[in-house]
Amino acid sequence: MQFVPSTAIVLAVALAMILRGPDRGLSLLFAMLPFGMMAAINLPAVGGTSIVAADLAVVTLVLLVLARPGGTVDLARTMLIERTGVVLSAVLLYAIIATLFLPRVFAGAIEVFSIGRGDGIISRPLRPGNGNLSQLLRLMLSIAAFAAVAAVLTRRPDARAVLRGVQLATGVHVALGLVDIATNAAGLAFLLDPIRTANYSLTLGQKMAGLNRMIGGFPEASAYGYLSLGLFGFWLSYWFTDDGRRGRSGVWLALTTFVLLRGTSSSAYVGAALLLGVFVAIQLRGADFGALRLRAAGIAVIAVAVLPLAVAGMLALYVMVPDVAAFIDRSLLDKLQTSSGVERMSWNAQAFGNFLDTNLMGAGLGSVRASNWLISTLATLGVIGTALMLMFLWRVATLPTADMDRDAGRVAVACKFACAGFLARALVVKATPNLEIAFFVMAGAAVGLCSAAAWARAPASTPRLGAPA
Repeated sequence: MQFVPSTAIVLAVALAMILRGPDRGLSLLFAMLPFGMMAAINLPAVGGTSIVAADLAVVTLVLLVLARPGGTVDLARTMLIERTGVVLSAVLLYAIIATLFLPRVFAGAIEVFSIGRGDGIISRPLRPGNGNLSQLLRLMLSIAAFAAVAAVLTRRPDARAVLRGVQLATGVHVALGLVDIATNAAGLAFLLDPIRTANYSLTLGQKMAGLNRMIGGFPEASAYGYLSLGLFGFWLSYWFTDDGRRGRSGVWLALTTFVLLRGTSSSAYVGAALLLGVFVAIQLRGADFGALRLRAAGIAVIAVAVLPLAVAGMLALYVMVPDVAAFIDRSLLDKLQTSSGVERMSWNAQAFGNFLDTNLMGAGLGSVRASNWLISTLATLGVIGTALMLMFLWRVATLPTADMDRDAGRVAVACKFACAGFLARALVVKATPNLEIAFFVMAGAAVGLCSAAAWARAPASTPRLGAPA
């Protein structure tokens, strides 16, 4: 166990959560999400795993839930009774079995890409290693985040607390991005060293078409873009459904749009296009709020009218401004032809071959390196684990919100679109099946608010320990 300069900071946040309790401490968990490289402790003996600030915040929230009266029942109901949680529990159970046994069953029988300490990504025969345990630990922490957040909000469904938490996460994320750019440009990047203590490779000082890449509190621009896209999905949905305070929510949407674009992450750009396509399609169908159909149709008409002008403008800039052309070529058009793009495609090809070679069972978490969430899930958790994960995603996406209080419904729908943003980016680039703590916090918030509303509608004779309809 290795303590680092940021250990005291993270412990102070955990202490603040304890003093505030699980309900008011929830906002501090959101605030820790942008600190993706701030370690609480490093564990060199467990594959160099780092326990970062969000990890310790999750553990603290779980302990706070367990410590209060009825907390154990709340967690049990979330994961063993509520149907979305049951599916996620099945994912975890299969992941544990697959990770503990399949690397041994198929040891030496297949070639896999994996991380070699000091050697980067290497091809070698499959064998058990510390990476299996570290990836399983990370998935367990992510699922614990879902369970704790859902349990807190099922007991006390405070949509405003979730909204404040997302505002806090957005403000910290944007601020870290701006400070990163400013300190990098001024040659003062060392000022952020106290929050860059995790055992990850830091890609500081990289440029794209002359622009310093924005990494904020993360080790690389791609990870920064991942959280940016999730927050963008939340604020896009919330702004679109917010009749009373659209100016205020529009500011948050503008901030997340700025960091999404300035972050120079190609995967985030492609993921944003996927998210916007899904968002427009759902709004046109009036899936969540039927009253939005007319507004959605109006925006679609405006978009169709403006699209040719936007395309023409981009083409003119591409032809006439060399810096714009260089940026678009580097970030999008030439991406698959770069050595990085070719290498990632080779990872995916071999990972899919590993899926077939293991008789569709997978090789266990941490055994296979891929660059796409779906392929990575198939290669590590097989067809069973992938089917369970897709079932969980479907359950989250189809959570009923029509009969909820309007404020709570807007926040729950926004959380679902945040999850959609994370998933859209993961379908472009994601090395593991774990969609990370930020995704599961948003999913837990949506499930908690929806479950609380379902319990409130249930007849008084319904047993307290049971699943809402």
